[in-house]
Amino acid sequence: MRRLYTLRMSAIESNPEILGGTPCFAGTRVPVETLIDHLRRGYTVDYFLDQFPTVTREQVDEVLELVKQGFEIRRAAG
Repeated sequence: MRRLYTLRMSAIESNPEILGGTPCFAGTRVPVETLIDHLRRGYTVDYFLDQFPTVTREQVDEVLELVKQGFEIRRAAG
């Protein structure tokens, strides 16, 4: 059985006027890569949110869901 995935990206925006188009959390100047870097270093999502209060938990959850779906799509593809 094949699953279809809906990849929403309302939590992420890229604007050439903000950090040269680096993908950021929508409505902020916080690059999405910053979340990944924090998690890679062993910090929790709560710590990240404390450090970047302009980012919401919902945005983080959406980005993490996008990453998860990306892995699932890759696995399904082969």
